[in-house]
Amino acid sequence: MNNSTQILDKINAALAAMPYPDQPVGLYEPIKYVLSLGGKRLRPVLLLLAYQLYRDDLDCAMPAALGLETYHNYTLLHDDLMDRADIRRGRPTVHRVWDENTAILSGDTMLVLAYRLMQACENADVLRLFTKTALEIGEGQQYDMNFERRTDVTEPEYIEMIRLKTSVLLACAAKAGAILGGASDEDADLLYAYAEQVGLAFQLQDDWLDVYGDPAVFGKKIGGDILCDKKTYLLINAWMLADNAQRERLNQWIGHVPEHPEEKVEAVTAIYDELGISSLCLDAIERYFAKAQELLEQLHVPAERKAELQAYVGSLLNRKS
Repeated sequence: MNNSTQILDKINAALAAMPYPDQPVGLYEPIKYVLSLGGKRLRPVLLLLAYQLYRDDLDCAMPAALGLETYHNYTLLHDDLMDRADIRRGRPTVHRVWDENTAILSGDTMLVLAYRLMQACENADVLRLFTKTALEIGEGQQYDMNFERRTDVTEPEYIEMIRLKTSVLLACAAKAGAILGGASDEDADLLYAYAEQVGLAFQLQDDWLDVYGDPAVFGKKIGGDILCDKKTYLLINAWMLADNAQRERLNQWIGHVPEHPEEKVEAVTAIYDELGISSLCLDAIERYFAKAQELLEQLHVPAERKAELQAYVGSLLNRKS
């Protein structure tokens, strides 16, 4: 069992053991339900791996790790409600098991619990970083909502949106771990920038996998982003690179809900293939990952201590699901 797997097991055990008030049941049961659904726990694992670059006593950083995971799941709970999503990680979403008002209130309570966990670190720098990050994620969500009504979203706008919505929480995790571990300001900032680049690569990989992933390995049907006309790196670049005829074909499918969904997925994917969008996206992923590697190399930490973090992130960016 490698170190990151042991860390994941520690996080899952700590989440399962978190105490909640007995009453009111209708407020706290949905929170326990959400946190029991599993997931990769990327953010707390990243925080603890960054902490472990400098110190080995993981228990000292566990409240922050649990706080970030609680916060992340709060955002998912509210995202599911906003998207009217029925399923999360193979299970019914909170607003389906209970109702919309419960989802709102339990989600709000998760945010407060996340702050309480972050405050338990007794580190003002970490709390300030977390607050800044939480505000940025709200900004990213608003940009994402704005993009739903636009057909002129540019690549730089999209990258900034996913930086805010996805990357900054990974960056917060890495920097918080470094701060709690006693890293220098320079190393803490390097780890923030490192995880930010990893987050961009990770989100672009999700965009690519949704179209080109193997459904048997990906764990869900491909083409979901195409069917809901989601503004992804692939669609935005297809619009930009298409000639008039290709753009007209593409626009015929945007907003169209076909009787047979696979027809839309196949048609839009065919346009992506004509334009070389797959290679374009894979090249971008590689650029962001390479930049992340450059930043990691600059850390004032022996190479052997970086190995676990490097291997963990490498596994994320070579995944098929």
